[in-house]
Amino acid sequence: MSQRLQDIKNHIAPDSVSTTQNLKIIKESKNPDDIVIIAANRSAITKGFKGGFNDINTDYLLVSFLKEFIEIWPKSLQENLALVEDITCGNVLNVGAGATEHRAAMLAAGFPYQTSFNAINRQCSSGLTAVNDIANKISSGQIDIGLALGVESMSKNYKNINPLGSISEELLNDKNAKKCLIPMGLTNELIAKNFNINRNQQDSFASKSNQKAIEAIKQGLFKDEILPLKSPSSGKIIDTDEGPRENVSVDSLSKLNPAFIKDPKKNGTTTAGNSSQISDGVAGVLLARRSVAESLGLPIMARYLAFQVIGVPPEIMGVGPAFVIPKLLSKLQLSINDIDIFEINEAFAAQCLYCANILKIDQEKINPRGGAIALGHPLGCTGARQVATIMRELQTGQIGIVSMCIGTGMGAAAAFLKE
Repeated sequence: MSQRLQDIKNHIAPDSVSTTQNLKIIKESKNPDDIVIIAANRSAITKGFKGGFNDINTDYLLVSFLKEFIEIWPKSLQENLALVEDITCGNVLNVGAGATEHRAAMLAAGFPYQTSFNAINRQCSSGLTAVNDIANKISSGQIDIGLALGVESMSKNYKNINPLGSISEELLNDKNAKKCLIPMGLTNELIAKNFNINRNQQDSFASKSNQKAIEAIKQGLFKDEILPLKSPSSGKIIDTDEGPRENVSVDSLSKLNPAFIKDPKKNGTTTAGNSSQISDGVAGVLLARRSVAESLGLPIMARYLAFQVIGVPPEIMGVGPAFVIPKLLSKLQLSINDIDIFEINEAFAAQCLYCANILKIDQEKINPRGGAIALGHPLGCTGARQVATIMRELQTGQIGIVSMCIGTGMGAAAAFLKE
């Protein structure tokens, strides 16, 4: 196992050349063809099965969000939605990634039929992959303005039979193919065991995630990124994340039983308390070519710099960020120390700790407002949600990275410069 990871690391290791000069160039240069972020917002993240969005289908959740999102755009865009030439929406659990119902939602939100739509599913990275899809289309000259979305109702779809797919019986004889069916919680147990991440470390990480999220809510730090949505059944306005738990401590978490390894003799360490929550939510990122944004008088929040994805062994899929982040930095000719904030999805505490430890990231730079253990992880939404969050965490001139592991063994990451 260690040799396989070392092979990956050797393949993507950046050159030893100083990155100082390149960092200066990236921060100071502006090009008419830059890909820029105009707006990035999200809904509150609600609890799966019992939260504020538990009875809402993804199409209704999406159209409700889009109507509110469009309302905060500049008039030059609100009054001519045809300028948004393509929309890509990440989703994991809907049949066909929601291709039909989410196209319907964008039309119901007011976009003209000429605006095209693309449904995309790369599991937990779907929302971030949607951002990359739109960025690539702008970069290649296909479009000038596009919208990336991510939406998920785990309440409605998580209990579907084989929601993440199945493998033909003929493939089950292949040992590598079969590994794609290992439950993600068990892949986290393998990481914890192989890399000596104990239960106390995981519970401590989970407790801090909750503490950071609760403090961010108390300080109103999410208010700017969350668009309030009204529940059609209760009539309640939902504008606050439901997942963060106050007074969570290492002691209280230590009392929870392992969720994936039931046999007490096998010392399972992954619990409901140190894993991401089942959740519902929606998020969006509006991107444009800089020259077009400036000609329309659109505000520029940040510049999209780059995106990378990499494969890792499926049986330890959670290590993905530890190997894709160096690949991304190598492409940008930057170092870990050049990055100011990391939004690394907390699928599980052990895998997130492994990634932070192997990359030697300052813990203060990781998820400063809490992560998925506290906030929740609505699968297809998360990547776009992280972008909305990091836009508010970064200060002008700072660079941030959004990253996550991906089921079946991958990692994705994207870098952004706040303007």
